[in-house]
Amino acid sequence: MAEFQFQQIDVFSAEPTRGNPVAVVIGADDLTTEQMAAFANWTNLSETTFLLRPTTAEADYRVRIFTPRTELPFAGHPTLGSCHAWLAAGGQPRGNTIVQECGLGLVPVRAHNGCLAFAAPPLQRSGAVEPGLLHRVADGLKIPASSIRAAAWTDNGPGWLSVMLGSRREVLALEPDYAALSDLCIGVTGPWDPIHDGQQAQFEVRAFAMACGVNEDPVTGSLNAGLAQWLIGSGFAPDHYIASQGTCLGRAGRVHVDLEDGKIWVGGVTTTLIAGVLRL
Repeated sequence: MAEFQFQQIDVFSAEPTRGNPVAVVIGADDLTTEQMAAFANWTNLSETTFLLRPTTAEADYRVRIFTPRTELPFAGHPTLGSCHAWLAAGGQPRGNTIVQECGLGLVPVRAHNGCLAFAAPPLQRSGAVEPGLLHRVADGLKIPASSIRAAAWTDNGPGWLSVMLGSRREVLALEPDYAALSDLCIGVTGPWDPIHDGQQAQFEVRAFAMACGVNEDPVTGSLNAGLAQWLIGSGFAPDHYIASQGTCLGRAGRVHVDLEDGKIWVGGVTTTLIAGVLRL
């Protein structure tokens, strides 16, 4: 039995326990894939990550990301939580921007305005959603197809298909048939009404990640990264906005999105809530 540094990081909220937790195992090079998958299944968090030595000189560290069911090439809140844990464990970036290596390639991460933020990776699939599939999504969400104002593939690894509804209220009212959508990862967004909803955020987001083994993820970096590329690129959102997520799960997630010099940065507050030793 070996010992590893372990941290559990709360991501995307300034209020402890109101964001999305990620378990991070540091210095995990000697663990097998089977051990990583088994531990991720045991934590039963949406993601568990393992920090490893990079395989390229361009990267500061490498990360492998597991859900309870599968390994992901990229995920957003695990990227920020892993970077936070790497820095907290004494990691020293070689430049102003930290470079993470993952299954999707190299992902820049920066510290900005008290948050960590990653550069949104290119979409692996974008564009229109097939009409038949969109009707199936509407049926699974238990809403009329006419309630979907727009839709697009926003896949940067997990397989996101995203739809926009007319309001925050409509997003929060959803009670999906998870079994009917079990092979999909669906992102849903809708605008805040500044008069009735306030001005803390501009969009409400929910992430139904059944294909990854999670019915609803509290606060989701990869989805928000894909959404930002679609929403800003299509003119639905300004270059700078805040998305709220996790409301229906009792969370207070806030995802900061900024388009700067042609690059979209997705960030939020990260906090270590648990630090200790893993014996595995």
